[in-house]
Amino acid sequence: MYFGYNEPVTFSRDCEAVLIPAGDKVTLPAGTYGFITQALGGSFTVYIDGSLFRIAGTDADAIGKEPLKPPEIPENATEADIETAVWNQLRTCFDPEIPINIVDLGLIYECRIERTDDGKWTVHIKMTLTAPGCGMGDILAADVRDKIELIPTVERADVEVVFDPPWDRSMMSEAARLEAGLF
Repeated sequence: MYFGYNEPVTFSRDCEAVLIPAGDKVTLPAGTYGFITQALGGSFTVYIDGSLFRIAGTDADAIGKEPLKPPEIPENATEADIETAVWNQLRTCFDPEIPINIVDLGLIYECRIERTDDGKWTVHIKMTLTAPGCGMGDILAADVRDKIELIPTVERADVEVVFDPPWDRSMMSEAARLEAGLF
């Protein structure tokens, strides 16, 4: 899907949501009416009565959409398979206000994968935000953690938000700068 459309929705059940940009968690009751304004990476931004709310992909059924499913990986996945799956999942994480994934925004500073003693995987992510005071920082980090932990055989994802070095738009991929009109 894409950014900037206005699909009407009515919540079929009570649903946890996050107020944008404050990052406050709220519960939207069944019957709430609004408009999807962004649907990227499996999560949704919904406009309701003058405010924006982020709906996690795992709650997509509350607005009549398909919930997120775990990515498919080979049965005997190698470290390279897991790393590919992690980067693919990271590319499904979007700031609720910016229609560019966090990888292309240059927000991922480190991605390290370790095999645990029981043959599963732990993923360590260091990431930043476009602005240090962003109220959505914890929500974006949780989205990264949740999507990585959807990968079969990933036991845990540790996500650390750091601000050194400070992010600037030169860290964006060329495609992201073109999409954002920054050339």
